[in-house]
Amino acid sequence: TVRGGIPILFPICGNVPDDRYSLNGQSYTLKQHGFARNLPWTVVDQSPADGTLVGSEAEVSLTVELGSSEETLQSYPFYFNVQFTYILRGSTLILRQTYSNLSNEIMPFMTGLHPYFAVQDKSQLQLGIPANQVFDHITQTSQDFAGTFDYGVDEIDVALAPLSATTATVTDPARNLQLSLSYSDHYSTLVFWTVKGKDFYCLEPWSGPRKSLTFRRSSAASDPRSRSGDRGDNDHHPPHVTALSTI
Repeated sequence: TVRGGIPILFPICGNVPDDRYSLNGQSYTLKQHGFARNLPWTVVDQSPADGTLVGSEAEVSLTVELGSSEETLQSYPFYFNVQFTYILRGSTLILRQTYSNLSNEIMPFMTGLHPYFAVQDKSQLQLGIPANQVFDHITQTSQDFAGTFDYGVDEIDVALAPLSATTATVTDPARNLQLSLSYSDHYSTLVFWTVKGKDFYCLEPWSGPRKSLTFRRSSAASDPRSRSGDRGDNDHHPPHVTALSTI
């Protein structure tokens, strides 16, 4: 399990019941958050080491891809290609994502990111999350979102939805830092997760809530031989995520 960095959640965010699902009469095991975060990706493009100048800021980029394989087909019987381009421009990190269905059938999938952010004193965090409802994954209860959490509990694992805007902020006065997380409306849910005694929190854009993926045609599925991403050349919104940190 990856702890740290920006794990990629694909082809599922969260889990399916008992980590198992059936499709076309066959049963498959798909672990929590899918397999993309645990597999090696291939570098397919990168900018010069000294970057390029965009306005007054230097920019460097790296593109990596993950394709279907014998290993992925054992848990997810679809042919696909996923590309991520990471662009670092000043204090802004931009992630551009493209998901291609190379199968001859509908490919249901979810997308998400699981970024970890360092924190010194969680009790000082000021959350600007554009949601008024929160669902607790641990207690399986919903309630109004009061704008903060009880950091004295052992673990916080909650989903915030629906989202009324495409930017969320977290201000950390102890570090004199503000995080601004921007995402397309492909992402309907933000997950906040942290563990007592650990100096991190996660603010995760998900394309849907936990256990919402169904293996049949739906708005969350990609048509055969289609592509969802930068060019927006099918019915999906381009799933871009931008994280901005300023001191």
